[in-house]
Amino acid sequence: MAKVGKKYDASAKQVEKPAYTLADAMPLVKKAAFAKFDETVELAMRLGVDPKHADQMVRGTVVLPHGLGKFKRVIVIASGDKVREGREAGADESGGDDLVQRIQGGWIDFDAVVATPDMMKSVGRLGKVLGPRGLMPNPKTGTVTVDVARAVKEVKAGKVEFRVDKTGIIHCPVGKVSFDAGKLAENAGALISSIIKAKPASAKGKYVRSIVISSTMGPGVPIDPASVEAA
Repeated sequence: MAKVGKKYDASAKQVEKPAYTLADAMPLVKKAAFAKFDETVELAMRLGVDPKHADQMVRGTVVLPHGLGKFKRVIVIASGDKVREGREAGADESGGDDLVQRIQGGWIDFDAVVATPDMMKSVGRLGKVLGPRGLMPNPKTGTVTVDVARAVKEVKAGKVEFRVDKTGIIHCPVGKVSFDAGKLAENAGALISSIIKAKPASAKGKYVRSIVISSTMGPGVPIDPASVEAA
């Protein structure tokens, strides 16, 4: 532990300013990353909302322009021609009640689930399996839809879901340390823009309180909210 602590301390000393722009922050995040694996770069955004109130819940999705550097296994639960559409769009598995039964039997070898509205009665039986893993299809995130082809392609392209937690913070990945700094900045910018557009009408006062970018093991690099709100 002491060894890791020294590496972290050395990395943290590289963060010299109280706040950075995204363009300046990403090279620093990459430079400060010290782990031997390809760390995930994550954004943490504190919002001026009270998630206890339903009308101040902030959630949505965004397709990151450069993806996440992670192959996502997507399954489609549908009926009729939609099973074929899902398969042709690149779904790793596409089926109906047969897939529901496989999941009930313990199969969870996938990262996202797209379902057609008519299958949600069957999918609803999987709530205890999919819910805790954040895999339950939802119309608000575009994963319950008749346009299964589009949904599959968006997930494969790097679509991510963001949702404010009970402390008013959104945590979301924007790429890997191995990404080009410019691409990381564009991904983060797209995410921040989507979160700002999702501002609830009932939110009062300052909406974006703070933004921090960090790698899995590295120190947090603060972003100047004014630099992204004006963009």
